[in-house]
Amino acid sequence: MRDERTADVVIVGGGVIGCAIARRAARGGLSVVVVERATPGMEASWAAAGMLSPLAEANGPGPFLDLLVRGREIYPDYAAALREETGVDVCYADAGTLFVALREEDDEELCARWRWQSAAGLAVERLSASEAREAEPALSPAVRMALRFPGDHQVDNRALGPALWSAAARAGVRFRLGEQAVRLLRAGNRAAGVELAGGERIHAGAVVLAGGAWAGMIEGLPRPVPVEPVHGQLLALEAVPPMFRHVVDSPRCYLVPRAAGRVIAGATVESTGYRKAVTPWGVRRLIDGAVEIAPALEHAPLAETWSGLRPGTPDGFPILGLDPEVEGLVYATGHFRNGILLAPLTGETVGGLLCGEPWGAEMAPFGIERFREE
Repeated sequence: MRDERTADVVIVGGGVIGCAIARRAARGGLSVVVVERATPGMEASWAAAGMLSPLAEANGPGPFLDLLVRGREIYPDYAAALREETGVDVCYADAGTLFVALREEDDEELCARWRWQSAAGLAVERLSASEAREAEPALSPAVRMALRFPGDHQVDNRALGPALWSAAARAGVRFRLGEQAVRLLRAGNRAAGVELAGGERIHAGAVVLAGGAWAGMIEGLPRPVPVEPVHGQLLALEAVPPMFRHVVDSPRCYLVPRAAGRVIAGATVESTGYRKAVTPWGVRRLIDGAVEIAPALEHAPLAETWSGLRPGTPDGFPILGLDPEVEGLVYATGHFRNGILLAPLTGETVGGLLCGEPWGAEMAPFGIERFREE
């Protein structure tokens, strides 16, 4: 009979990142426990919009863009595997992203993106105003130019969370739901498990911090985890028949079409601590941004509003990999706006690390040691 208080790995956090790591580690033969204070996949991943958009997110070439592109490349096969394992379709769609300029000051940003992305040999197309409106007739007559990223795709993030939870459970992962890990257990210079809020201890040879914006809220860590909550508000508008094929992005708002006839508009970037709320300021900002892109949305019914807390880091990069001092302590947090995009890749790389696979040199820029204490 298995001792419920021991495991090879304890993962603190059951969002898409934690569940993806748990699935990979369990499929690699490890016993895994996930400690989740609420319901798996119901925080940042549930509140997201599901965009898989490396070229819209990155500000230049480098390791971060490379990571995002790798994450996007594995998605089609990963989505198919989840459907095979669980029967859940995460609605992977590959229509691409259209990044539009609607004001004179937008031209400079799009032209700069065009220069470095085309010079790097990335899949980007420059469209005139008429070409952009031909691609998406609902665009505003004010559109000046656009970039098309044919490789940037999307998934239904609200389906991804349950799919990964189910896949992990089917692989043998044990979930401790409604529990909070409050202290890292250590045996000398190595991780030895976690203590829960009620005093119970789960002993393990490796501990993964995958708690998103809450990843650093545990005692006994060898260093601060520089992750802070970044509040984002979103809303959904009814658009029947569907208004767009592409995800449409501008410097002020993005619109994500969904098959059910909704358009998601997002997202604000706010520093509000751990407070989540939909505010008149946020709704007004999103509606203004959506209507600027597509004036017909001014009369679309407002279907839903919500908000969430993304895990942000000082440099905008995720924190991934081993602690440099405490053996068996692993970080997988700080994904900010790219948790959906990077969940499969993080699951495969961090889960593989737990199973003894080498940690590639390309992952070095994302280690926690890049944050030096003053």
